[in-house]
Amino acid sequence: MGDGPLALRRTRSVVDGEARVTVVGAMSAPLGGDRIALEVTAGPGARLRIGSAAATIALPGRSAGPAHYEIRLTVADGATLRWLPEPLISAHGSDLRMTTRVELAPTARLVLREEQILGRTGESPGHLATRLTVHRAGRPLLDQELAYGPGAPGWDGGAVLGGHRAVGQLLVVDPSRDSGPVAGPRLLGATAVLTPLTGPAALATAVAPDALQLRRALDEAAAAVG
Repeated sequence: MGDGPLALRRTRSVVDGEARVTVVGAMSAPLGGDRIALEVTAGPGARLRIGSAAATIALPGRSAGPAHYEIRLTVADGATLRWLPEPLISAHGSDLRMTTRVELAPTARLVLREEQILGRTGESPGHLATRLTVHRAGRPLLDQELAYGPGAPGWDGGAVLGGHRAVGQLLVVDPSRDSGPVAGPRLLGATAVLTPLTGPAALATAVAPDALQLRRALDEAAAAVG
């Protein structure tokens, strides 16, 4: 079920035993002043893939305050959640604070992709602040905050984006890797890196000139993780 600017639609899956849900934007959102929350629970043993029908565009609104978008994901024992939405676009003049919180049971599996495009074609971006926190078996696995656009110091410098306008990450948590060897960080092309995390997880981070090249980099990361 969905309400407000988001509608949820059950769609046909190409993988046996996997349920597939698409998030559809029912109206323009998030706008300045909006407060949006999306909660997903994958029950024990479930296999769930969630995507979106189109990119999400953060836009300025009548309110001077920022928009808030909170995503809460819970994955039970033996379940698999593939969270693969289309990119988030930070339009000029927008101000969005986005948080994603993930709770994983000890034997849960997660594939999570986030992509941010800073500005539409020919425009500068709005302000975008994101935070991703992941807990596994009640213990912290990842806590990461990022900020771009006006008011975020150094976001376009060489140590952060270096002039690129697309940034994203792919997180894979797989309990079957718990006893395997942990390799060190490695480059995936010129602007992407794959980093192992404490526990059976790996995080790929990439920057790119545009959305298409960013998706290619993250797809290569997914293939590298396996």
